[in-house]
Amino acid sequence: MRLNTTNPILEFNEHEEPLVDSLSAVVVVRDCLWVASDEVTSVERLSSTDGVTFNTHKSFALKDLIDLPAQGTDFDQEIDIEGLDHNDSYLWLVGSHSIKRKKVEKEGTTDKRIKRLAKTEIEGNRFMLARIPLVETEGRTDQQLARSTADSSNPDRTLKAGQLEGDEKSNALVEAIKGAEDGRGDSHFGNFLTIPGKDNGFDLEGLAVSDERIFIGLRGPVLRGWAGILEVSVNTADSFRLKLKDIGPEGRPYKKHFVDLGGLGVRDLCVDGEDLLILAGPTMNLDGPVAVFRWPGALKSSDQQLIFADGLERLVEVPNGIGFDHAEGMALVTDPKRLLVVYDSPGEARRISDRAVTADVFEFPGS
Repeated sequence: MRLNTTNPILEFNEHEEPLVDSLSAVVVVRDCLWVASDEVTSVERLSSTDGVTFNTHKSFALKDLIDLPAQGTDFDQEIDIEGLDHNDSYLWLVGSHSIKRKKVEKEGTTDKRIKRLAKTEIEGNRFMLARIPLVETEGRTDQQLARSTADSSNPDRTLKAGQLEGDEKSNALVEAIKGAEDGRGDSHFGNFLTIPGKDNGFDLEGLAVSDERIFIGLRGPVLRGWAGILEVSVNTADSFRLKLKDIGPEGRPYKKHFVDLGGLGVRDLCVDGEDLLILAGPTMNLDGPVAVFRWPGALKSSDQQLIFADGLERLVEVPNGIGFDHAEGMALVTDPKRLLVVYDSPGEARRISDRAVTADVFEFPGS
């Protein structure tokens, strides 16, 4: 990707306020930048002619590509996309899988506001792990998403959009965690499934895909300072419906990895060779330090892992604000190797206009 600045501008069509204010995931696919917001049901493609401003914005409505569990209901406003990646001609995405607690408004009586704080919602589109064919038509910047298409590199293969089995209340991953350990529920995460994400409940953020291995970060829960990373793999025999493979101990369809991030949760993940890069930030609804860590050799082992702080490399300190500039998405840029970070709730210094915002690019130490 051509990148001639450390503060690239992301410019969207017209007045796309939800995108400017709520970027939550990013991935670089050759000369295109793909981003997502946690408040809409689409993914966005951007490209650049000068390596500074990424525009030529095209939005792809996900209802045209996959089956949204809450489509047509009152909870069809967002998927809460918290991770994007690209692997083997597919764009992958993951929703937060989290329960939402109502925000307390300033209007109304104290009684009403206290009652509102007790209300939680399950928004069915959040229970989403999906992959969508990404095809290049006329050139490296004319990338498209399709529900089904022929594989240009293999005429005997058809690429089909697929998603993990689920409905408005849950999906196969959540049910596996609930049913683990002879139906008692997973001893680490089972009790957190009914707790809202912003309360240190179950809250997925970050996605990294390497061949058949899919790593999903957890913003929460953080367990005595340890952050969790789930690893799954899927069976694609029925391409439109992804099924979890039994890859974990005792035939469990997931593995658990724990990393000591000093009390921080996972905000995003990225594969770098045989290593895993971790964007770490505060769990719950907190402001605090943000940094990128390297987990060396994460992909070398097929076993569950527990990595102490001295087994991680702290690569980059990412700026953060109090109430603004929340780093949520990270992507690897090559030639030379750098990290691109996008922010939710950008501060005024990042907002170029009502439809444009800046990201940050960080050099790797020693690169």
